[in-house]
Amino acid sequence: MAEATTTATTEAPKKAGFPPFDQTTFPSQLFWLTVTFAFLFVVLWRVAGPRINGVITLRRGTINGDIQAAQKARGDAEAAGAAYETARAGARKRADAMAEENRQTLNAEIAKAKAEAEASAAAAMAAADARIARAREAAREHVTKAAEQAAIAIVARLTGETVPETDAAKAVRES
Repeated sequence: MAEATTTATTEAPKKAGFPPFDQTTFPSQLFWLTVTFAFLFVVLWRVAGPRINGVITLRRGTINGDIQAAQKARGDAEAAGAAYETARAGARKRADAMAEENRQTLNAEIAKAKAEAEASAAAAMAAADARIARAREAAREHVTKAAEQAAIAIVARLTGETVPETDAAKAVRES
């Protein structure tokens, strides 16, 4: 037996090379290639394909739903913006109307106060004119009395006679 082992080890080795290029193994390689390809094809066709298709369909549905939600949100935002602008325009009109009403009220109050002030000033002026007229009249009377007294004094000094006040007053009024 020992001899058999030595002969098996001393035999020349077969031609060495890259095993897939060995032409004697081509039929078995082609068989297993076909079996493996068929197995992978069936697995992809029956298992992975539907899963991938399901994921793609789910993603497409999610994307379309998001796009619809975004379009709805855009429409809502535009509607809210239009409502805001309408409310703002209405508020501006109300504010302008209130400002005009206040302006008219203030102008009326100013006109009333101005009329009252003018009436008060006219009354004060009339009272002042009356005082001035009384003062003028009193001044005229004083001037007339002074003229009468002066006339009496002048006549008394020049002629030495005393003139009655009535005659002196008549002489002052005539001159």
